[in-house]
Amino acid sequence: MLSNSVLISVAIMITLSLLRLNVLLALIIAALAGGLLAGMPLEDTMKIFIGGLGKNTETALNYILLGALAAAIQKTGAAKIITQSLSKSMKGTGKLLIFIIAIISIFSQNLIPVHIAFIPILIPPLIPIMNKLNIDRRAVASALTFGLKAPYIVIPAGYGLIFHTTIRNEMATSGLVLNNMEIWQVMWIPGLAMVVGLLVAVLITYGKPRAYQNARQDDIGPEISDENEQKILFNKDHAFAVIGAVAALIVQLTFGSLVLGALLGLTIMVVSGAIKWSDIDDMLKSGINMMGFIAFVMLVASGYGDVIRATGGIDTLVESVVGIIGTNQLIAATCMIVLGLLITLGIGTSFGTIPIIAAIYVPLATELGFSTMAIVLLIGSAAALGDAGSPASDSTLGPTAGLNIDQQHDHIWDTCVPTFLHYNIPIMIFGIVGAMIL
Repeated sequence: MLSNSVLISVAIMITLSLLRLNVLLALIIAALAGGLLAGMPLEDTMKIFIGGLGKNTETALNYILLGALAAAIQKTGAAKIITQSLSKSMKGTGKLLIFIIAIISIFSQNLIPVHIAFIPILIPPLIPIMNKLNIDRRAVASALTFGLKAPYIVIPAGYGLIFHTTIRNEMATSGLVLNNMEIWQVMWIPGLAMVVGLLVAVLITYGKPRAYQNARQDDIGPEISDENEQKILFNKDHAFAVIGAVAALIVQLTFGSLVLGALLGLTIMVVSGAIKWSDIDDMLKSGINMMGFIAFVMLVASGYGDVIRATGGIDTLVESVVGIIGTNQLIAATCMIVLGLLITLGIGTSFGTIPIIAAIYVPLATELGFSTMAIVLLIGSAAALGDAGSPASDSTLGPTAGLNIDQQHDHIWDTCVPTFLHYNIPIMIFGIVGAMIL
């Protein structure tokens, strides 16, 4: 199993990322290494890799246009009203602010399912407040990732409905039929694990003050101070910014297109005069600056995922794990959970992991005597693992995009490592123990 091409490829990607090599280069090198180790010709590996890039083009365009929409909303000053109100309520401690950010992040997955689009709108204007309160941004990254991930694991609405439905459909394909309402009855277990991880991160691990240098204020917005703060009053431009954002949300929910929603939101703000025609180029440039890196990483991650699937290494990795398991349920649960972690770290998406593991886990777990609910927990936990901590996941890329606006927040060491430690480890423990009890 240690010579498995997928396992080595994922290890290379993680090691290079930890050594601070740009994640784009780490993914490309890991993809080439995975293909070569599997005996694939270099030319074929590159063809598969390049061909896979196209699968995430819509996602990449979504991120860039949403970044432009976020920049437009920020330019109108609408976001400053929120930060101004938060500034007045934050006295002496930043922990309340961190938990408020976690709650807003939760809403982005279910109540108003805009995913990471809120981050470039909300977080950059809050950076001066975080610096003033000496908040450790690793705690904020943990709070953002919690809100981006825990709701879809636990709540069958918004992105959670997609996650739970995918589990149900893939289990049904393997012969185990159930409904979404049965799934959420056990998925609260990994959700509870994430709550524990959040509390440990915010209150213990990163609870001490951490100082940051004051960046250029034209990059992150005006510094807010009690002495010289000028109150910003709600005006027409702010109103049309809100209308544009709401319209973008309605179009997204109605037509399922973030691109159309972002275009409509920008159009409303331009036509109303909230954003000048001459500022459109600046908005698009700002959108690329905010979200362009995430867009490219998602493109490259898609190509990487295609390469490791084409190697056939996933199948042999699963077979190796099955050979180790035997009939011991504890070993079986542990191996299944770890296998899900490795796959999700590699492809960067919990949703894409479910079809890979469900086809194996359902017959295997059934043969080993696991209950139906235990199988649901194993699949859900194994799929959820790795989304936090993966350098190629938007659950980590999104927080970094907002917190690194002044180049003082490292993607790997300040987002990926903290979220990996505080969420993947508890989910593994709760998932294994829960599967043994159910």
